[in-house]
Amino acid sequence: MSAARTPTQLTGQPDERAAEAERSVEALFGGRLGRMPFTHLAQVSHPAPGGGRWFGGLRGVWHYWWQAHYLDAIVDAGLRHLRTGDPEAAEAQARQGDRLLATIRLRNRARWVNDFYDDMAWLALASGRLGVLHAEIGSRSPRRRLRSAGRHLTEQLRSAHTDDLGGGLFWSRDRDFKNSPATGPAALHLARLGETGEARRLVDWLYSRLWSADSGLVLDGIRLRSGQEVLVPDVWSYNQGTVLGALVTLGDERSLDRAAALVAAVDTGLTSELDGARVLRTHGGGDGGLFTGILVRYLALAASPSSRLPDDARAVAHRLVLDTAHALWRGRGSLPVAGRRDPTVFPVEPGGRAPGPPLELSPQLQAWTVLEAAATLP
Repeated sequence: MSAARTPTQLTGQPDERAAEAERSVEALFGGRLGRMPFTHLAQVSHPAPGGGRWFGGLRGVWHYWWQAHYLDAIVDAGLRHLRTGDPEAAEAQARQGDRLLATIRLRNRARWVNDFYDDMAWLALASGRLGVLHAEIGSRSPRRRLRSAGRHLTEQLRSAHTDDLGGGLFWSRDRDFKNSPATGPAALHLARLGETGEARRLVDWLYSRLWSADSGLVLDGIRLRSGQEVLVPDVWSYNQGTVLGALVTLGDERSLDRAAALVAAVDTGLTSELDGARVLRTHGGGDGGLFTGILVRYLALAASPSSRLPDDARAVAHRLVLDTAHALWRGRGSLPVAGRRDPTVFPVEPGGRAPGPPLELSPQLQAWTVLEAAATLP
C-alpha cells in the first residue's frame, strides 16, 4: 500500500468510499471470459493465475458463489447510483449485472445447476436483486434469463428441503450434510418471494436444531455418518447474516424478537476491540474472505428503520456496520483475523495497480460489500 496518502484521502463520505471500492475491484478483477465479447466475470486473483491452466477464466478454479456475491455487489453499486441521483450509472451497473449473470451460466457449462445448494441459493438471491434494480431503474431487463434463473434455482432449493433430520436443506448433492450455509439463504430467498410459510419452517428448523442457547448464535450443521447424526458446532459470521436477513424479511413478531437477540449475540460473540471500537472479526481468505461481508450486508438491513426492530437493536446493528466499515477503510485491512490483518486495497494505486503480492478476490469483494452496506445508512 502506498504510504503517501494524506488523512484527507483516507476520509470521505460513505458513498465515496463505496464508489472507490467499486472502481478498485473492477480495475483489479473484472474482465471478459476468455476474451469473448459481451461477457463479464471476476478473476479469482490479481494478477490472474499464470500458466496454461487459466485460459482467461475458461479453465482452472471455479468459484460459482464468489461470482454470485460479485453480482450482489454490482447491484449494491447500481442502487447507490440511484440514491445519489445518477440513473445512467445505475443502468450501466444493471447491464454489467446482466452480462455477469449470463457469463456465470456460460462458465458453469451453460446451466444454472451446481453441485452445492448453498451456491445456488446465493445466485438466487443475487439474481432476484438484479431484477429489483431493473425495476427501480425502469429499464428493460432480460426477463427471460432472470425468470429462467429464478425458476431453476428455486426448484433446486426446494428439492434439497426434505424431512431428513427433521427439515432444513442439504448442503450438496451428496445429501449427507444439512447446514446453515444452505438453509439460511434459502429461507431468505423464499421469504423474498413471499413464500413465508416455507421460509418460516426453515428458520424454525435452524432454531430447533442449530441455534446455541449458550452463545445465541447459529451453528454450522449436522452430518449424517453411518446413519448417525454428528453436530458440526462451528460458528461462522455469514450464517448469522442470512438468518438475520430471513428474520427481518419475515417481519412477524417472533421473527423480530429473534432478530434483535441475534444482533446482540453477534455484538457479544463475533467482535474484537480495535482502537476503542468493537468491529466484526473476519475469517481470512478463500471462502472465509466473504463471510463477514455477508453478515454486514444483513446487519445494515436490520439497522434500517424499515426493519421494525427495536431502537436499541437497530442502534447496535448500525454501530457494527459503520465501525467495521470505518476500520476497514482507515487501515485498508485493519480487521483482526488470527493475529494478523486481512489484505484489502482501497483505494488502489493510480492506474488500477495493486501493490504487494497477488490479491485474492474474496476479501476484496467483502470489503466492497461492507462499504456499500455502510453507504445505505445515515
